[in-house]
Amino acid sequence: MIRPGGPADADTMLAFLDEAVAWMVERGQSEQWGSEPWSAQPKRVARVRAMAESGLLWIAEADGAPAGALVLGEPPEMIPPVDEPEVYIRFLITSRRLAGRGIGSDLLDFARARTRALGIGLLRVDCWAGARGRLVDYYVRNGFTPSATFTVDDWPGQVLEQRVD
Repeated sequence: MIRPGGPADADTMLAFLDEAVAWMVERGQSEQWGSEPWSAQPKRVARVRAMAESGLLWIAEADGAPAGALVLGEPPEMIPPVDEPEVYIRFLITSRRLAGRGIGSDLLDFARARTRALGIGLLRVDCWAGARGRLVDYYVRNGFTPSATFTVDDWPGQVLEQRVD
């Protein structure tokens, strides 16, 4: 089930992010988000709280408990613009405890359905392009096509898109 999220879901989102950081650090991959939990960084906590309060948050549940989060909206300022209407995936994360259950793919299916329902033909997302592009590959496996690259400081990013008709 996917339900609308709100301010009360911010701590859940932070817990998902903390799980992800710990998982990546265990694998020696701290380049994406560093090694400090998101919940210990005031700027990141404020960013997550703003997403939770945006009215654009959706929460996936599995067995009655939060399992993932999705924020749809406008692209961030560092993303190359397009000359047509679009829906942008601003944030997507799932609980590491539930890895392999297809929750991320379910949230992407939901984003496609929302895009279609709005009569919009373009869905885009960006992600970290490091670690040999494993996250990019995830989106490609889910039907997205790489379309542009960008860099913020030394953080390599990839924009991907999908036609939704």
